[in-house]
Amino acid sequence: METLNMTDHGAVRLVHLDRPDSLNAFSTQLMDELCDVMLESAEASAVTVLVLTGAGRAFTAGADLAEMGGGSDYQARHGFAGLLEAIIEFPKPFIIAVNGVGAGIGATICGLADLVYMADDARIKAPFSTLGLTAEAGSTYTFPQLMGRQRAAWFLWSSEWMDGAECVAAGLALESLPGAELLPHVLSKAEQLAALPLASLMKTKALMIEPHKAQLRASFAAENRGLAELVGGPANKQALAAFVDKRDPDFSSL
Repeated sequence: METLNMTDHGAVRLVHLDRPDSLNAFSTQLMDELCDVMLESAEASAVTVLVLTGAGRAFTAGADLAEMGGGSDYQARHGFAGLLEAIIEFPKPFIIAVNGVGAGIGATICGLADLVYMADDARIKAPFSTLGLTAEAGSTYTFPQLMGRQRAAWFLWSSEWMDGAECVAAGLALESLPGAELLPHVLSKAEQLAALPLASLMKTKALMIEPHKAQLRASFAAENRGLAELVGGPANKQALAAFVDKRDPDFSSL
């Protein structure tokens, strides 16, 4: 794997997003390789818990803007839709350790995890409004479920950062810890789960997630339609031009 680093700690599989020079931005190849790991780990009898974190100082900066600008000829095998399907069908405990900055999918993927832990100084952001776009990864459903409708609305609309403590208070993360303690703590929690009967963990997870699967898939589809409507629109063009010009976007005339 070129974009991931994977190690097994007993029955706990630890996966690092491993593109630190690009702040672990989600290229199409990274999506495919993470999807492969999810699918393989779901079937691997030696794996009970999957933990996802980032290499270096970021969790993930979100979509790879360089690739979106035509910087890659990589052909997707699973793509974003395949990755989302693999996550919601993953039958075992799936834990995210947000070690640093998480933007875009770096925030919304937290709504799809079973447990989220964050470093105190980690921050996440849903920047879609400032890009003239709308939210993704089912966050229009998962965030209101986790945070309540008003907190979720502000987070998805405002494009403001939330740190570890704020995410715990909002219900998006379970615990916030000093950065040096984050991964050891998460691994100890994962090992605690891994010592329990896998069949029991899987059955409980299935009972919790099954009522939400149809709505998650419906939200994925609706969000994708919304994105398709807004991509290339006046607000999106203004946001991209501002990014290129290294200035704040001006939406006042739209």
